[in-house]
Amino acid sequence: MDFPWPDAGTLLDDVMTPLPVIDEDRLAANIARAQEYMIEHGLAFRPHIKTHKIPAVAQQQVDAGAIGINCQKVTEAEVFADAGFDDILITYNILGAARLARLMALNDRVATLRVVADSAVTIAGLSAAVQDKPLRVLVECDTGAGRCGVQTVQAAVDLARAIAAAPGLQFDGLMTYPAIGGADAVEAFLQDAMAQLAVAGLDCPVRSNGGTPDLFAAHLVPSATEHRAGTYVYNDRSMMRAGECGADDMAMEILTTVVSRPTPTRVVLDAGSKALTSDLLGFTDYGVIPALPGSRIVSLSEEHAVVDLTDCTVPVPGIGAQVRIVPNHTCVVSNLFDRMVFHRAGVVTRVLPVAARGTVW
Repeated sequence: MDFPWPDAGTLLDDVMTPLPVIDEDRLAANIARAQEYMIEHGLAFRPHIKTHKIPAVAQQQVDAGAIGINCQKVTEAEVFADAGFDDILITYNILGAARLARLMALNDRVATLRVVADSAVTIAGLSAAVQDKPLRVLVECDTGAGRCGVQTVQAAVDLARAIAAAPGLQFDGLMTYPAIGGADAVEAFLQDAMAQLAVAGLDCPVRSNGGTPDLFAAHLVPSATEHRAGTYVYNDRSMMRAGECGADDMAMEILTTVVSRPTPTRVVLDAGSKALTSDLLGFTDYGVIPALPGSRIVSLSEEHAVVDLTDCTVPVPGIGAQVRIVPNHTCVVSNLFDRMVFHRAGVVTRVLPVAARGTVW
């Protein structure tokens, strides 16, 4: 039997839980705020759709002024290409014959598709798989985050040369996902790399910087041509801690129900790790309940969240009452549900499939 998804006009009080609910007005305000900032500072904006995985929300971002979208995996990009998006950047090293075949099929039908590489192995695979249409490639650079990426400017230049020389590939620029607060390091790296690439006779039209934690510091990297960010569209507890948003900017909340109150200082909710994510991101608890200040979600099992009320400063809802949770990490929550319920002032406006859920290849 299918889950009884609510119709437009249904009160949130009447929907089944646990369920993520998206505030339409906060969503629109988050999109507008980020885009206005980018326009003010002359930056192109490329939202990362991994946060919502919903073509209709990506369309809202593009309609507001985004130049295109950022995806993380080939299958994720396929979903958005099917929905008509024609400027896509995939920020992942793509390896293996099966993935490369699908990538090249995607390249043939998307007007502008870019990928990244940080090794000769990745470049060789891309080049060998190219069909008729050249593939645009950015060199991924580690500017302090300690994840993927070449480690030095010289390595970036060497890899750019290799891309430019590889049959079927076009060197299109540089990409980085920096450490939080790393604007100075990114700017220094880009300036040095651009100078050395110019000496090598290589154009570097795209310099792609990224991250929601530093979204509103993007202007501190003037050498970047575009900025990528995902979480900003919904926001979450970690972004609030980073100072990127406030409590009134939380577009996503998890609607839950109190299913037990075993002791005066403990309630249990119907949203466990399958609804909330177990990501802590440096917190010591699993989300925040705005209506219950001082409460703490201290543990998750698959279907239950245990809430410690020892320091709660307000009366606690009884068994059967609904409460809303702001998750630590909204992006993971999107991948836990088949559909997302949108509302305005507690009334359902639309229910959209999370079209790219599970597209992790």
